[in-house]
Amino acid sequence: MPVNKQIHLDNRPTGEAVASNFKLVSSDTPALQDGQVLVRHHFMSLDPYMRGRMNDAKSYAQPQALGQVMGGGTAGEVVESKNPKFAVGDKVVGMGGWQEYSVVDPNQPGALRKVDTTHVPLSHYLGAVGMPGVTAWYGLVKIIEPKAGQTMVISAATGAVGSAFGALAKARGCRAVGIAGGPDKCKYAVDELGFDACIDYKQHKDAASLSKALKEACPDGIDGYFENVGGMILDAVLTRMNAFGRIALCGMIAGYDGQPLPMTYPQLILTNRLKIEGFIVSEHMEVWPDALKELGMLVGTGKLKPRETIAQGVAAAPEAFLGLLKGKNFGKQLVKLI
Repeated sequence: MPVNKQIHLDNRPTGEAVASNFKLVSSDTPALQDGQVLVRHHFMSLDPYMRGRMNDAKSYAQPQALGQVMGGGTAGEVVESKNPKFAVGDKVVGMGGWQEYSVVDPNQPGALRKVDTTHVPLSHYLGAVGMPGVTAWYGLVKIIEPKAGQTMVISAATGAVGSAFGALAKARGCRAVGIAGGPDKCKYAVDELGFDACIDYKQHKDAASLSKALKEACPDGIDGYFENVGGMILDAVLTRMNAFGRIALCGMIAGYDGQPLPMTYPQLILTNRLKIEGFIVSEHMEVWPDALKELGMLVGTGKLKPRETIAQGVAAAPEAFLGLLKGKNFGKQLVKLI
């Protein structure tokens, strides 16, 4: 059996996460039991939610265990099978974690699913046609409930979730406005992702300045907002929300280091009778088939052109992950393992 390189969580961060929180280890891959398959990972997903799991704090998910493989999504190929439903060569997506190989029992619900790479590249099943894409779909369709002609705004607009959100909003006849960091990301959002406008938050030192830019980009106000960041950006958006607007709360990357994120204008929630709902996409598996079908069509027809930032080799995962938390990635952050 092959030697398997893995990244473990070695110790918990105090404040900002650092590379020394992680440890590269090698272990022998165990022999397969009946019903199991061995997957060789081609790609590993890096996602902001992983930062929250590094803390030993009460949350919607169990904290990442110390001395164990970092959890996360993977896409790869079956290289050995003792399960009649999976053959060697099948392309699959699962939660194999930060390692080169995983032994999986596909009979466990949600453990492994086959994917078709005829029209959709394997890596996209970790991004636009995977968990991030479904996250965008659920927040938009089930919480924001857009109507044609309305204005939809999303922070982290060029990331894996944001890029899918833009395409999904445009498909519903909405005006789509992104918020992203840097002129290159904003240009990509408009020119390639099809956003009607994109605001570079790095050009604004406070919520009042960003609010003014939002007023120009959203002259009819904001009907729906998808939140990935929090902090100053949320403060600015709240000042531009229309009455009875809806906010899907998915991420708070500005607060992942444990610092409080106060809200400046919470009274606007009442004044504008806003609906704000947080959600975890893995709790809504019933929508995944419909969402993945639409997302696959958008990618397959070229209406959604996801961009990827790819680090090479499992050892590169910690630095790539820390870069993701600082917005250094462009599009979906992956690690290529083969």
